[in-house]
Amino acid sequence: MPATPAWPPASLPRLFVETDLAEGLTLTLDGTAANYLANVLRLGPGAQAKLFDDRTGEWLAEIVEAGRKRVTLSVAAKLGERETVPDLWLLFAPLKRGRIDWLVEKATELGVDRLVPVITERTVVDRLNLERLRAHAIEAAEQCERTALPALMPPRKLREILKDWPADRALYFADEGGGTPLSAAATPGPAAILIGPEGGFTDPERAAIRALPQARAVGLGPRILRAETAALAAIALWMGAAGDHGLPPRRTACKD
Repeated sequence: MPATPAWPPASLPRLFVETDLAEGLTLTLDGTAANYLANVLRLGPGAQAKLFDDRTGEWLAEIVEAGRKRVTLSVAAKLGERETVPDLWLLFAPLKRGRIDWLVEKATELGVDRLVPVITERTVVDRLNLERLRAHAIEAAEQCERTALPALMPPRKLREILKDWPADRALYFADEGGGTPLSAAATPGPAAILIGPEGGFTDPERAAIRALPQARAVGLGPRILRAETAALAAIALWMGAAGDHGLPPRRTACKD
């Protein structure tokens, strides 16, 4: 059946694959993906699924063979192009496990283009499992019908990032000392949001950030926020003010 606005149904399972997808392609999944289709959902030949690869868009595929450890699918039709993503980076000091997993998941749902862990003087976590964080981003994209994944960068020290900062990218940093409300300061164009660690930036770090011509100190309101809450509030404010204008509306509920 050709793809139409009412077909395929939204209830079909969605999976991210590393392979570049194309009509007529046959691919075999193993590991977690195969277990999910064959053993959890108990799907067999003839059942359908949606696939996306973070490059070519979203595709409708049909199961050809289903075993306990491997599932073979045939790509039948293209459902849509890779979504348009606002050019927004999130720079954040690494958090403890659980909280950083949640941050990556929600930032993916909100449409961030790049995630950059930043090592500051008060950062309490200096080692990250990037593979685990990428898995959380993939799961969020699968559940929320995203066809684009954020690029997940290795951790870098704050001073190195500031030294190499792109001339055309605005840097909005949440300053505990206050600043222009982000909803008023945000403007379209390449941008990044910088959120500090639990203890905040040190005075020398704050001075170094403010010395950057592209830096703009912003405030997120009168309340004290945890680092992960501040990050997501800042993303939502920037997206609403400068990021998502002109993009088609999407459903607001993710599948559990």
